[in-house]
Amino acid sequence: MRGRLFIGLLIPSLILILPPALRAQSEQILRTSEQIPRSPEDPISFPPRRLPLPVRPVPMPVSPVGIFQMSRAAGMIFSGRVTAIARTPISGRHEIETVAVTFHVERAIRGVRNGELVTVRQWAGLWSGRERYQVGERLLLFLYPPSRLGLTSPIGGDLGRFNVDSFGWVLLSERHRSAFAADPVMRGKPRVAFSDFAQNVRRACGEE
Repeated sequence: MRGRLFIGLLIPSLILILPPALRAQSEQILRTSEQIPRSPEDPISFPPRRLPLPVRPVPMPVSPVGIFQMSRAAGMIFSGRVTAIARTPISGRHEIETVAVTFHVERAIRGVRNGELVTVRQWAGLWSGRERYQVGERLLLFLYPPSRLGLTSPIGGDLGRFNVDSFGWVLLSERHRSAFAADPVMRGKPRVAFSDFAQNVRRACGEE
C-alpha cells in the first residue's frame, strides 16, 4: 500500500521537473489513458467489437402455378359426379393399398368422354385422416396421367380440384383465387361458367 502511494506521489513530481516539451507530452498520455474505459476484470478494456449485422434470408423464387401449367401437365380434365368409392385390399406382395373412385363424366375437356364412367385409383395413404371424396359430390378435376402403378391425383393437390354447384358453375376457393390472380378469366371471381372455364383451358393449351 505504501509502495503504491509512493509511486502515485512520485509521478506528478517527476512531471514537474521535466522539460516543458516532455511535460506536455506526459500530461497528454495521462489524459488519454484516463479516457479509456476500464472494467473490474481487465485494467484496460478495449472498445467493444461491433457484431456483424444479421443477414436477412433471401426468399427462394416460387414457381408460378396457373391454368397453363396445370393444363399441360394433366392427363384427364373433366367435370363429373362421384358415384362410388371402394378400397382395394393388398392382394400381392408388391402391391399397395389403394382407393378406387368412380366418376360419371358430365362434361369432358381432355382424356375422357361425356357420359363415361371413369374410375381413378389413389394411394390409400392420401386418405388418412379424412375422406377426400364423397358419393354424390360434383367436381372438376385436373388429374395427372396414371403412373406405372395406375395411380393418379389432382395436380397441385387442392389446386387441381374445383367444386361444381348444381347449376354447373365452377367454384373457386380462396386458394384458387390467390393462385390464379393474374388469369383474365378467373381473376377475383368466386365462380366461373363451365363454358368459359373450358375455353380458357383449351386456349392455354393452344387448342383454340
